Amino acid sequence: MKKYQINWDKKSDKQPLKQLSERMHEFTYRDRPLIPVYARNKPKRFQDRTANELTQAIIQFFRLQGGIAERINSMGRQVDNTKTYTDPITGARRSIGSVEWVRGTSTEGTADISATVFGLSVKVEVKIGNDRQSDAQKQYQKRIEQAGGIYIIARSFDGFLHEFFRAIDQLM
Repeated sequence: MKKYQINWDKKSDKQPLKQLSERMHEFTYRDRPLIPVYARNKPKRFQDRTANELTQAIIQFFRLQGGIAERINSMGRQVDNTKTYTDPITGARRSIGSVEWVRGTSTEGTADISATVFGLSVKVEVKIGNDRQSDAQKQYQKRIEQAGGIYIIARSFDGFLHEFFRAIDQLM
């Protein structure tokens, strides 16, 4: 069994997002000892109220562990086919055409975050409020787990940490 060096104090009394802020601040200046303390930026304050905030906190957590993580954009894109012309007589401007949505090229049901940490593939689906997994996301989760990867549904940063450490402890 492999031992993983986790850069996190599970027994700390500090709130996890506060601990993340402090550890990321230390991490940022670790290789910059010549920058005096008074000249350093304040620590970034992490939140988990919105999907974007939670996603950023989780990505930074993986970075702190020596891993790599990225947000996966699977929404597709908007293509604007409208043309605007000016009537030569009246000077009125008019737009014709339409705006259409083009599907993304990512795998259907893909997770919001794809990470590699400790040599492990970790996928994280971020769900805030009443947001639920789609059938495609459930199928994707099943495929990831069958392939030996870790799949986590994160509703809060605390919940993400709990699930992440539970998965890592099972591997140790």
